[in-house]
Amino acid sequence: MEWIINQLRVHPELAIFLTLFAGFWIGRLKIGKFSLGTVTSVLLVGVLVGQLDITVDGPMKAVFFLLFLFAVGYKVGPQFFRGLKKDGLPQVGFAVLMCIVSLVSAWALAKIMGYHVGEAAGLLAGSQTISAVIGVAEDTINGLSISDAQKATFINAIPVAYAVTYIFGTAGSAWILASLGPKFLGGLEKVKADCRELEAQMGSSEADEPGFAPALRPVVFRAYKITNKWFGKGKRVTDLESYLNEQGKRLFVERIRQRGVVKEVTPNLILKENDEVVLSGRREFVIGEEDWLGPEVIDAQLLDFPAETLPVMVTRKTFAGETVSAIRSQKFMHGVSIRSIKRAGIHVPVLAQTVVDSGDMLELTGMKHEVETAAKQMGYIDRPTNQTDMIFVGLGILVGGLVGALSIHLGGIPISLSTSGGALIAGLLFGWLRSKHPTFGGIPEPSLWVLNNVGLNMFIAVVGIAAGPSFVTGFQEVGASLFLVGAAATTIPLISGLLMGRYLFKFHPALTLGCTAGARTTTAALGAIQDAVESETPALGYTVTYAVGNTLLIIWGVFIVLMM
Repeated sequence: MEWIINQLRVHPELAIFLTLFAGFWIGRLKIGKFSLGTVTSVLLVGVLVGQLDITVDGPMKAVFFLLFLFAVGYKVGPQFFRGLKKDGLPQVGFAVLMCIVSLVSAWALAKIMGYHVGEAAGLLAGSQTISAVIGVAEDTINGLSISDAQKATFINAIPVAYAVTYIFGTAGSAWILASLGPKFLGGLEKVKADCRELEAQMGSSEADEPGFAPALRPVVFRAYKITNKWFGKGKRVTDLESYLNEQGKRLFVERIRQRGVVKEVTPNLILKENDEVVLSGRREFVIGEEDWLGPEVIDAQLLDFPAETLPVMVTRKTFAGETVSAIRSQKFMHGVSIRSIKRAGIHVPVLAQTVVDSGDMLELTGMKHEVETAAKQMGYIDRPTNQTDMIFVGLGILVGGLVGALSIHLGGIPISLSTSGGALIAGLLFGWLRSKHPTFGGIPEPSLWVLNNVGLNMFIAVVGIAAGPSFVTGFQEVGASLFLVGAAATTIPLISGLLMGRYLFKFHPALTLGCTAGARTTTAALGAIQDAVESETPALGYTVTYAVGNTLLIIWGVFIVLMM
């Protein structure tokens, strides 16, 4: 054991991987529905490893933090700038106000309790569950004209306060928004009814725009043998599809076998009894057709044909700003279904009146030739790849860091975005550029996950190891009272958001819940809300506010230091 400890001291990089391994493992453990989460677990494990008196070089921490911030900006960039348009301004205004309440609440509580700069920054980071504040506040503290001893005291206190307040910041946010939130909006049953009404208005009912209520149900292909007398002397393929559509079922004939011979599908091909047909469409409307068409056929030859699911990025010059219903009505969409819509990494409901934005990723499903034709019309086919445009990433972080390093002095206090804030802004701009010109700057989703999660947790691991020797002393100084202060700092902005959404902005209850979760960047709370109200419509209010909240809350790491 002594040899292992010595090796960790000699090779601190191994201590970081020990922290990551144990932190990620502990973060996956659950007691009921509760878990510490990866970031908090990595921090606490880092603190334990730090008791071994291990020194880690600073540049390693900074490199991973900049990668993380650039990835955050890249992910939300399209939605951040989309929110600046007329239809998104109310949600932007909501997010800005709520972020200001978050900052002022943490600052006021810190002042009342007599906390110093580091404790206040940690309180903001943990109560608002925005881990990046740790790094941004640390950069800002390092730029202050104070002694190195004071800087070390402040910086070492940040992870202590963060760890104490983060638990309620995460679990408490989900509980407040999912359990108390509907009560502030008229009661759970009323909110559920309002969500169902919104779904109906946006085209989820069978009579309006069929087949698009459940956002994530997959598209399927199933074969049936025709036995219905409706076909009589024969019906055309287009007659069958039109009839099904009139019944509220958007289904397509994809394949036909007549007298043992598989034939190419054409609109005017005549269907008769005993013919076998393959239908495609949403699972909930394909299942059950045997009640009308005839029995289902399980036949490998009949169902063995090239079907494809393609991810497509919608661009400004194609169908950005159009509804799902308008897109479906296009001639090239025959036989093609929109399987899912992902915006800023968040799935939004595929409802008939859902507006598609530039930068949205749509999954189109259908016959291979039909899907590829539709995809070319819709935007840029973003085929899966394992290559990241590192020229794009490197240039973005370099330019952003240089701009962020510029500072102005007010009253002798240097004010700047810092290199970390600059990297975040660069990510926003570069992510937006990618949505407008998708032929360059590609970062595959798995790579984005690595930049985001590994980048952040590498940084947090080093923070924990560095703070380890002083963590216990710091925890004793802030005491258990910080947990209660953190709970207040978490609750005040959330309640304020619910009231602002209902009375000031007069949002629909579903949007109020989604906007409040988004402005606080609490994705876990969004899932809890959707489970509580039994609807995915809150996601419609999440993406714009999430982009604004992610940006402002990180920048608040600079403000909280200067305000204190």
